[in-house]
Amino acid sequence: MRVRLMALLLGAALCWALSFNYSQTATAQGQSAAEAQLNKLPPTLREQGQAILKERDDRQRARLAGELARRNSAEVIEFLLAVLATDASSQVRSAIVDRLGRHSNPQVRQALERCVLADSDTSVALLALERLRAQQAQDLARLLNQRLEQARAKNDETALRQLAQEHERWISLVRGTMLPAFLRVAPPTFSLKAEDQPIRVLAFGDFGNGSKEQKEVAAAMLKFHRQTPFDFAVTLGDNFYSSGMESLTDPRWKTWWDELYDPLGIKFYATLGNHDWGFADSPAAEILYTRQSPSWRMPAPYYTFTAGPVQFFAMDTNEVSEAQLLWLKDGLANSRARWKLVYGHHPIYSVGAHQDNPGLIKRLLPILKGKADVYLAGHDHDLQHLKAEDGVHFFVAGGGGAGVRPVKPDARSLFAKDAHAFAVLEADGKQLKVRFVDTSLNQLYEATLAKSGAAAVLEATR
Repeated sequence: MRVRLMALLLGAALCWALSFNYSQTATAQGQSAAEAQLNKLPPTLREQGQAILKERDDRQRARLAGELARRNSAEVIEFLLAVLATDASSQVRSAIVDRLGRHSNPQVRQALERCVLADSDTSVALLALERLRAQQAQDLARLLNQRLEQARAKNDETALRQLAQEHERWISLVRGTMLPAFLRVAPPTFSLKAEDQPIRVLAFGDFGNGSKEQKEVAAAMLKFHRQTPFDFAVTLGDNFYSSGMESLTDPRWKTWWDELYDPLGIKFYATLGNHDWGFADSPAAEILYTRQSPSWRMPAPYYTFTAGPVQFFAMDTNEVSEAQLLWLKDGLANSRARWKLVYGHHPIYSVGAHQDNPGLIKRLLPILKGKADVYLAGHDHDLQHLKAEDGVHFFVAGGGGAGVRPVKPDARSLFAKDAHAFAVLEADGKQLKVRFVDTSLNQLYEATLAKSGAAAVLEATR
C-alpha cells in the first residue's frame, strides 16, 4: 500500500513539474516572439511594451495590454498580436482581443479568426467572434450610410425616409442588441398635465451603480420631494452600470431602482446611456420593465410627451438614427408647446471629461437651433450650464451617483461643478427655471429663462 501511495505521489509531482515546465516554456516563447516586435515600437511606447513583458501578475499585465491597445498604430498592433499568439494568460488574451478587436485591420481580423477556432479559452474565442461580428456589421452599415448621404444630397425625401427606417434596424445589428424593430417605434405624443398648469420636474443622470453616493442622492431627492413635490422625473441615462440590465428579473431592479426611487411615488421617464447598451438584452429589458413598475417609464428608446407648458423629447443619443432625427425634426416643427425641452445622455457641448461631441454638433444641433429651448444631458459626471446658441440653452446634470469627475470651465461656461446632485426644473407660461441641488439640499446654482416672444432668453442666474 505504501509503495503504491508513493508511486501515485511521485506521478502527481512529475505531472505538475511537466505542466509547470510547459507553461514556463510557452511563456518564454511568447515573450521571445513579442520581443522581436518590441524594438519596432516608437520610443515613447517601448517602455509600455517592456512593462507588459516583464510584469508577472496576469491582471496587471492585462490592464497594461488593454491600455497600449488603445494606440491604433501598425507597430502597436504587430506587437500585441505577437503577445496574443502565445501568451499563456487568458486574461491578457481577452484584454487584447477586446481592445484590438475594435480596430478594422486585416491583421487583426485574421488574428480574431484564429482565436475563434483555436484559443484554449472558450470565453476568449466568443469575445473574438463578437468583435468580428461587430466589424463586419459596421462594414455593411457604412454602405447604408453612403446611400443615405446620396439621398440627402439629391433632396430625395421619399428615399431618405425609407432608408432612415432601415438605418434604425441597423443600429441594433451593429451593436448586437436583441432589440426588435417594433420596440424602437416611438408612441404617439402623450400628456401628463394640462398645458395651463405649472410643473416641477426632477432630472438626473449617471447613477445606477448601487453605491453609497447613489443612495445619498436618492435620499436627498426624496427629502426634497416631501418638502416641495415633483410632478414627475426624467433620467439622463447610464441608469445601470456597467452594462445595463440582463433581464426583467435582474435582482438589481429591486436594489438599484425599486427601493431607491419607488418611495417618491412619481413616474420617471428614462433615456438610455452608453452603459445601458452593454448586455444584448438590456435596452429591451429597460423598455419592457415599464409594464411592471409603478415608477419606471421607458415606452421606447425615444419618445415625446407634454406636461404643462412644456413638450419633452426623450432621445437615444448612443446611436442617433436618421429616423430619430426626422422624428425629432417633425416633432419640433409641429409642437405648439410654450417650451420645448430635448433630453438625452450625451452632451452636445461640455467642459467635462468627455468634452464636445462632434457627431451631435454636426447632426443633432442643426435640428435644435431655433426650435428647442433647452438641451439637457448627462454622461459627464458633473453639473453644467453653457451659453446658448441660436436659442438653445445647454445643461448637464450627471451627478446622480457615479463618481464625479473634474470640470475645466472655459469661455462658454456659465456654471460648472463636480458634485453629486440633481436638477430641478420648474416651468410656467412665462419662465423656465433650472436649479442644481446637492445631497444636503443646498442650492448650488439657479438659471431662469424668460419667454415673452418666440425665443427664450437667460433672465437671471445665481
